[in-house]
Amino acid sequence: MAFSFRKLQWRIAAWTALILLSVQVGGLFMFEHIGRSSALGEVRTLLETGDRVFARLLEQRGDQLAQAARVLAADYGFRAALQSSDRDTVASALENHGSRIGASQMLLVGLDGQPIAAHPPGRGVEPAGLAGLIAAARERGSATGFQSVDQTLYQLVVVPVMAPVPVAWVVVGFAVDEAFALDLKRLTGLDVSLLRQPADGLAQLVVSTLPSAPPAAQLARADVGSMQIDGVEHLGLRHVVDANADVEVLAVLQLSLARALEPWERLYREWAGLSVAATLAMLLASVLMGRTIAAPVTRLAAFARRVEAGDYVGPPPAQRDDEIGRLADAFGLMTEAIASREARITELAYRDPLTGLPNRVHFLAGLEQCLQAARAANQTLAVLTLDLDRFKLINDTLGHAFGDLVLQEVGQRLQRAGVRQRDVGEQLRMGGNGVARLGGDEFAMLVPDADAWAARVVADRIATALEQPMSLQGQLVDVRASIGIALYPEHGGAAGDLMRCADVAMYKAKHSHSGVSVYDPAHHSRNAARLSLLTELRQAVERDELVLFYQPKYAFGAGAGLSVEALVRWVHPQRGFIPPMEFIPFAEQTGYIKTITLWVLERAVRQCAAWHRAGRPVHVAVNLSARDLLQADLPERFNAMLGRHGCAADWITLEITESAVLDDPAKALGNLERLRATG
Repeated sequence: MAFSFRKLQWRIAAWTALILLSVQVGGLFMFEHIGRSSALGEVRTLLETGDRVFARLLEQRGDQLAQAARVLAADYGFRAALQSSDRDTVASALENHGSRIGASQMLLVGLDGQPIAAHPPGRGVEPAGLAGLIAAARERGSATGFQSVDQTLYQLVVVPVMAPVPVAWVVVGFAVDEAFALDLKRLTGLDVSLLRQPADGLAQLVVSTLPSAPPAAQLARADVGSMQIDGVEHLGLRHVVDANADVEVLAVLQLSLARALEPWERLYREWAGLSVAATLAMLLASVLMGRTIAAPVTRLAAFARRVEAGDYVGPPPAQRDDEIGRLADAFGLMTEAIASREARITELAYRDPLTGLPNRVHFLAGLEQCLQAARAANQTLAVLTLDLDRFKLINDTLGHAFGDLVLQEVGQRLQRAGVRQRDVGEQLRMGGNGVARLGGDEFAMLVPDADAWAARVVADRIATALEQPMSLQGQLVDVRASIGIALYPEHGGAAGDLMRCADVAMYKAKHSHSGVSVYDPAHHSRNAARLSLLTELRQAVERDELVLFYQPKYAFGAGAGLSVEALVRWVHPQRGFIPPMEFIPFAEQTGYIKTITLWVLERAVRQCAAWHRAGRPVHVAVNLSARDLLQADLPERFNAMLGRHGCAADWITLEITESAVLDDPAKALGNLERLRATG
């Protein structure tokens, strides 16, 4: 059995197992998180409880030691020996009592702070360090503290010898050693580490119940928190035993997390084993379920591939009354619908529904095929594009429905007047006479095995056919066309290049009113220059590069005043003087003539007002284009100019052409009335 994740049954199995495994893994992470949180809470509770127990144990130990010291201080014989200054008897009493209570240091200090007797003799507890404890004992009756002697830490108890007032001080010291720490661990259940922290030095570890204690500096941190000891995580709690100004005594209580985590780790292992077993069982079940679903789907996929190849034979029967069976029935209905629509889709994709001619997509595909055949046969071909003149006027005047009739008639005439297929080599022939509608009022034609002369002959034949008047719905219509010609391989080797060149030639023919134009590479450079000229023309107005010249007008009548006509010229900083015929038509086509006209009006009104103020009654005439006359705000802006410069309206003459009114007569006449109202 081949195993591949491209098969649905294996993907179903894999996803099912993955979902289950994700749930199980999520459960493992949840158990781990809950277990650790629970263990941490438990350990922190034990530490806090142990801390309270530890503090109570130290307090009880201090009370017990103080009571033992009071027994000696109250002994009659001891006090008698002290009062008689019998040092030997005092020393013997200290030794005997220290042995009974297990003290490491016994000391009798006079009221002057000087030692009277000590056991064992020699270096021991320094009386000079007892001033604080003696003062506390004087107030409370006893005092407990800690003192270091030769790197050994002692817990000290001080009680007074009363007769009946204090006559001396008994000091009892117990070594803080491993036995002391183990005793605290046994009672608290926690590991105990005792440290000395000098005010001006590094912390020193005194004793610890840990098998391998960490450095003293790490234990002495204010926040002990969590630390790894021998690879086991421990939580700690810091307890200040004696906050002496010179040497602080600290106890660090610690407890391992391992014991608290043990039940959770056991549950974790059991859940992991259960997850593996459940995943394997679910994987097996999902494989069987996937095979039940995938087998009929696989047969339907094979049928879909046959449909892709054009075979619309019915799908294989599913023989089941469920979703898969209904899917097979739907496939059957779908193939019938596809078969009936495919022909319609093909027709719509490659044919223009209005004229019945091939559309742009179909024409370009045929052009590519003919280009390949022309390359193989080392032949030429020509591409013609044509655009109907004044078609927009027909649409606007007679309606779009009438315009559609014109397009249909044009398509029929192009087919009759186009390429005669019998004159074309078999390998270059095209269905539909090589004519196509590209969109709107644009058409194209392919002329195989043609040079410029043959292409122009076909173009002239088309122009002649279109010049014949059309009688549509009782309406006689004249149609003309502008035709552009591009040649292979002279003007390009790709379909897109030839279409672009033919379009450039067509627009050249339209602008020059020549009817037919063959592509000239210079057209591209002129178009680039025109585009650059537009950008520079915008800058010319902003930079005040335009200049007004005033041409005098001859007065035929006697006594007529002096009149001039304002003529705009462009003095380019690099190109020099640019004639108006090079930028005025271009400005009219792009609509930038509006900005230029406003500039001219502003300068002309200002100059006219200046002449009149100087005593020269000169009238100024300004030409308006069709686009200018259609500006809705032109009258208001012109009136504002007159008021701004103090110019009378009758000093200015606005000249227009008839064509300016014909584009939109109602709007143009409305603006004329408003302009005349200014005076």
